[in-house]
Amino acid sequence: MDINYHCQECNYRLRHKRAIREWLREVAQSEGEYMVGEINYIFCPSAVHRQMNIDFVGHDYFTDIITFDYSELDNGYISGDIYIDYQTVADNARIYGTTAEIEMRRVVVHGVLHLCGQGDKTPDSEAVMHSKEDKYLKLFDTKYAPKR
Repeated sequence: MDINYHCQECNYRLRHKRAIREWLREVAQSEGEYMVGEINYIFCPSAVHRQMNIDFVGHDYFTDIITFDYSELDNGYISGDIYIDYQTVADNARIYGTTAEIEMRRVVVHGVLHLCGQGDKTPDSEAVMHSKEDKYLKLFDTKYAPKR
C-alpha cells in the first residue's frame, strides 16, 4: 500500500513527492500509530472539484479539499481518496499571505488528519485541526524539506 498522486483533467505537479510521502507516514504514526493503507491524492481544477462538491457533498461552492475516507481505524489503517482543487489552494495562498506550495502542504496534511479521525465542523475541532496542521508543517520544514 502507498500514497499515490494523480491528476484529473489537469497537469498539476506536486513538488517533493517522496519527502511528502514519508512525512505523511510519520503524521499517521503520530496521530494514532496508524499505518498507511492506500491514499490517493487527486489534483483537479476548480470546475471539476466544484461539481464533485455538488454531487457528493451537496454543497454548491468552491472548496480546496474533499476527502473520501475508507480508513479502518480499528484495524490501524488509514486509506482514502483525497481530491484537491489546486486552483483554490493557490487562491487561498494569496488570501492567507503564503506560498501556493506551503498552502498545498497544509491541505495535503489536512486530508490525512481527516483520515486519522480529526474533524473540523465545529469551532473547537477546527481550531484543533489548524493547530495540528501548523505542528506538522513545522515538522516538514525541520525534517523533510529539501535543503537549499
